[in-house]
Order: sequence, then structure tokens, then C-alpha cells
Amino acid sequence: MSHPLDRAVWNALTTRLSSFVTADSDVHAVRIDPEVGVFLAAADTSPASGARLSELAHRHPGAGLVEVEGSPLAAVLPEGVAVARRIPLVQMTATTLTPGGRDLPFETLTEADAPAMLALATLTQPGPFRSATRNLGPFIGVKRDGELIAMAGRRLRVDRFTELSGVCTHPDHRGQGLAAALSRAVIGEILSTGEGVFLHAFDGHDATIALYRSLGFEIRARMTYTILAD
Repeated sequence: MSHPLDRAVWNALTTRLSSFVTADSDVHAVRIDPEVGVFLAAADTSPASGARLSELAHRHPGAGLVEVEGSPLAAVLPEGVAVARRIPLVQMTATTLTPGGRDLPFETLTEADAPAMLALATLTQPGPFRSATRNLGPFIGVKRDGELIAMAGRRLRVDRFTELSGVCTHPDHRGQGLAAALSRAVIGEILSTGEGVFLHAFDGHDATIALYRSLGFEIRARMTYTILAD
């Protein structure tokens, strides 16, 4: 697998996001800081990588692995740690943004917004979001009467690509195009740097996938998200 997105977690945590990994990560396996995220990845299918993966999984419980569906690496799991769930994902990419959309006033979220960001992500479950996930941003958001009601931001970064992530809207404010508008803003900012944009969406969530297609994304690969038991 030679494309940087084939192993987005490993490639991100060993290059552009290496400052976010735990001190006990090494050349065989890496674990993102548990306060920042859940991601864990092995370098390859070797016994040494498998052993290190197991050590990191035991030291930092609640990890998740994302690999290409059906690849040998998707079968590399830590010994002695139960699999809680396996979730099929689609990985989507965009190199242009479709025309249209609405103008939406938004603001860049700061440290002061951290509790509200975590609360919104916990309520809406856009994907793994921890107390310090915001540090992977920047994230932008929309507030009404002082309440954060929608947000979007960045997560993984690999060679030539940055991930759109954390897109969510409070249930009381859905149907107003907030997620699409915030996504457009983040996508536009990423594309302006010369990079492409990618994301991961739950396979079978047709409405979500249709939304991203309307913004210019197409499915690139199918992935497996393996959630390990705490």
C-alpha cells in the first residue's frame, strides 16, 4: 500500500502528528495521546510490531485501529485485548469544492470553548472526540445565544492530505445547512493550501455520504474501524 491514505493513522502519527503520540510509541507501533484521540497503529505485520501494539493497547486502553478493509494489517490485533466492535467505514477524498452553499457567520473555537466542544461531540457522536481533540484543529463553530450548536474541524494530516472531522450539529438545530456550510469553510481553507481533503464516514449512513458527495467528495476506499475494549 503506497498511497498515504491507505494507512492514514500510521502515516499521520509518524510524520505530521508525531508530536501527539505517547512517549512509549516507537518504530513498531504508535498510540496517540489518549486525551487527544483513540488511534493506535502497527508499523507492519511483523511479530515485533504485534508485540509493541499489544503493549500500547494494554497501557492505554480504549484504542481504535483504522485499516483498509481486508488488508493484512486489519487483522493485526493486540493480544489479550478484546474487540468491542468492528465498524465499516468509507474513506472519501476531494480535490475541488462544488460551487454554491450559503454564507454562514462562524468563529474559530478556542480553549475556552473546550467544554462545549466536548459536550456537543459527546451528544452527537460524529466519531471519536476526546478532551484535547480540539488541539488537532483548528475547529470552527456556530453559536446561538452563547451556545455552541455546530462545529467542524481537522484531524489527521498525512502527505498532501488533511482530514475533515468533528462535523456535528446539535439535534435542535439540524436541517438548517449548518454542517454543510461549516464543512465548506474547512474544505476551502484546506484546498487553498494546495492539499486535498479526506474524511471517514460510517458505511451505510447514506444521508451523510450524500452530503459529502454534494460537496465534491467521492469514495476512495473502504476501511475497517476496530474498537478495542477498555
